[in-house]
Amino acid sequence: MRKLMLALAVTAVTLAGTAYAEDKKFTIGVSIPAADHGWTSGVVFHAERVAKQLMAEHPGLNVIVKTSPDAASQANAVQDLDTQGIDALVILPSDPDPLVNAIKEVKSKGKFVALVDRAPSTNDNSVRDLYVAGNNPALGEVAGKYIAEKTPDAEVVIIRGLPIPIDQQRQDGFDKGIAGSKVKVLDRQFGNWNRDDAFKVMQDYLTKYPKIDVVWCQDDDMAVGVLQAIDQAKRTDIKYVVAGAGSKDMVKKVMDGDKMIPVDVLYPPAMVGTAMTLTASALYDQVPVSGNYVLDATLVTKENAKNFYFPDSPF
Repeated sequence: MRKLMLALAVTAVTLAGTAYAEDKKFTIGVSIPAADHGWTSGVVFHAERVAKQLMAEHPGLNVIVKTSPDAASQANAVQDLDTQGIDALVILPSDPDPLVNAIKEVKSKGKFVALVDRAPSTNDNSVRDLYVAGNNPALGEVAGKYIAEKTPDAEVVIIRGLPIPIDQQRQDGFDKGIAGSKVKVLDRQFGNWNRDDAFKVMQDYLTKYPKIDVVWCQDDDMAVGVLQAIDQAKRTDIKYVVAGAGSKDMVKKVMDGDKMIPVDVLYPPAMVGTAMTLTASALYDQVPVSGNYVLDATLVTKENAKNFYFPDSPF
C-alpha cells in the first residue's frame, strides 16, 4: 500500500510539474530573410507552419515570426523582438557578420539564441547557444564527387551563391570532391542564389565557352535560370546540371528521370523548424540542446527521390 501511495504521489508531482511547465509563458522571436527566392520562401513557410504547431502544443507559448529583406532591416527586427521581451531568439541571418552585434545584444541578456544556416566568421557560444544547419561543405563535396565519378573528364562551369561564408564552404567542399580527378573548372561566377542572375551568368558562359559538359550551381532556384538559358541557346553539349536544396520541382525532375537533372543534393529549408522545436524544448523541457546540429547533405537519386518529394510545399 505504501508503494502504491508513493507511486501515486510521484505521479501527481510529475503531472503538476508538467502542467506548470505548460502553463508557463514564453515568447520565441524568429527572425528570417524575406521570401525573395525559392529557398527562403520555403524557410518562411516552415517557420510559420512550425510556429502554429508549437503554440498549439504549448498554450503559454507565443512565437513571433518577422521577415526582413536585408541585413540592416533584420538588425532592426532583432532589436524590435528584443524590446518585446522575448525569452529566446531563432535567427537565420540574411548576412551573418553584419548581424553579430544585434545577436550578441540579445544573448548578453541571458536569452537562448539559436542560429540557423548562415554562420558568422566566429561561430561559437559567444554568439549562440545552438547552431542548426545543413552540411554546407558536404553539399559541395557530394556534388563534386558525383560529377567526378559520372563524368571523369568533364569541363565544368560553376555558379556560386553570395560572397558569404557558407558559399565558400560549399565551394571548398566541391573542390575537395573533384580533387585528384580530371574534372576541369572553366569558370566560377556569383549568381546570388537568384534564378534571374543565374540565367544571365549562364548566358555569359554559353557565349564564352563553345563546349561545356556540366554545370554545378549551389541552389535549385539558380538551376531554373540555368536550364532556361541552355534551352534558349539550344545547346546540346551540356550533359547535365547538378544543383542543391531539394526543391519539389527539382526532386520531381529526378523522379521522372530528366536527363538534365539526374540528381539533386538536399539542403532543406525546414531546418528553421528544427531550430524552433529544439528551442521550445530548451524552454519547456529543460533538456540540453546546445551545440551543433548538422543535417546530412543526401544525394537525391531516382531511386530515393520519392522520399523527399513534398508536392504541397511552396519550394
